Amino acid sequence: MELKIYKDKNEVAKNFSSYLADFVAKEETAHIALSGGSTPKIVFDTLASDYADKIDWSKIHFYWGDERCVPPTDEQSNYKMTLDHLFSKIDIPEEHIHRVLGENNPTGEAMRYANLLEINLDRVDEIPQFDLVILGMGDDGHTASIFPHEIDLWNATDHCVVATHPESGQERVSINGKVINKSKEVAFLVTGESKAEKVTAIINKTGDFEKYPASLVNPESGKLVWFLDQSAAKGVTQD
Repeated sequence: MELKIYKDKNEVAKNFSSYLADFVAKEETAHIALSGGSTPKIVFDTLASDYADKIDWSKIHFYWGDERCVPPTDEQSNYKMTLDHLFSKIDIPEEHIHRVLGENNPTGEAMRYANLLEINLDRVDEIPQFDLVILGMGDDGHTASIFPHEIDLWNATDHCVVATHPESGQERVSINGKVINKSKEVAFLVTGESKAEKVTAIINKTGDFEKYPASLVNPESGKLVWFLDQSAAKGVTQD
């Protein structure tokens, strides 16, 4: 595990964007799973403004680690957020954008997306392997759309699962933990003081950390990078 701690969320976005540019430059083709949330939005703005002409976007195939079951025009759609803040501002082949069809039946879409991953990605031990999975973390310690009350979905048989938000009841399609941990590299983007309690518990392995799905992120490759701001990392102790 590598910890990268910066002054604020804008510094996180700046440094993660540099990391992503370097990552893509080393790859012939990169299959990358994106995250939704407020921190990725700032990252996408930074990538669009500073890296539109510095990254060969045609080398990247983009996917989503999770998506809300809403149409692609809905303000809650992770795809729409990425389109508005990044894809509409860069030169990327449309066929390289592999969105979760949130407007479809969730169970059927989870099956379709799992099949898409099997077709498009190399498989290791029968599990599709991303080159990079980008994750956020909720205040409750959830990641992708695996929530604490459904933590058993982490090891689900199917590559993609239908998850339910604990408060709104909204359904979401999410990759499972096996797919996350099979990725060649995993990067967390976590900012804000509201995340500090769970970040501290997970990284320091204290309290009820094992109840939080984000604590189960442990890629087999060993390549796990946390991009944190000082507010989120204020309780973290480093060796």
